[in-house]
Amino acid sequence: MIPLLPCASIDDMQSFFELFGFETTHRQTKPNPYICFRREGIDLHYFGLPQFRAADSYGSCVILVDDTEPLFEVFAAGLRSRFGKLPQTGFPRITRPRRRANAGNLSGFSLVDPSGNWIRVMAAPASGDVTAAADAAASAAALSPLARALANAIVLADSKGDVPQATKILRGALARAAADTPEADRAAAAEFLTELDERAEPEAPVAEL
Repeated sequence: MIPLLPCASIDDMQSFFELFGFETTHRQTKPNPYICFRREGIDLHYFGLPQFRAADSYGSCVILVDDTEPLFEVFAAGLRSRFGKLPQTGFPRITRPRRRANAGNLSGFSLVDPSGNWIRVMAAPASGDVTAAADAAASAAALSPLARALANAIVLADSKGDVPQATKILRGALARAAADTPEADRAAAAEFLTELDERAEPEAPVAEL
């Protein structure tokens, strides 16, 4: 199955995906703008809508991989080569690989393209592993209240894009954390809260590619 996603400009999408070593396998401007990309078994197709706004996009797809880190490093290197850093606001932007409470505690990250489509890269569950969900639930139950709040904040910010609500939940949980909360949990929550504060800055416009 190949996702078909909207974009404002197929030229911008071509410049964007070339940053990551994607090959353009098809490109047309008539009768309608359409472009296809491929990289190591990953296929993405885009159709052009000239008046399309990234902020209005509901486009999304999921890429399942054995390990999220190698593909994240490819995307990160491409973004750094163009922007000098990993963009965390505006379009495009990227989140870092983190375990997701809403995905069986498996690692995942999202690349948001210049047209606002969420390309969600997730670790594939082990074949035939029927205990993964139960194990994830048991692990969550053993977490401190602050660690559970962090897990919820990660889902809100990285899966749903709701940075304000994630910030509110995590800031409140840090303020209420019990004295016996593990220091590792405090440090992890504080680190993510710092990132959320950076991501809450006024949204950058669509970057020129």
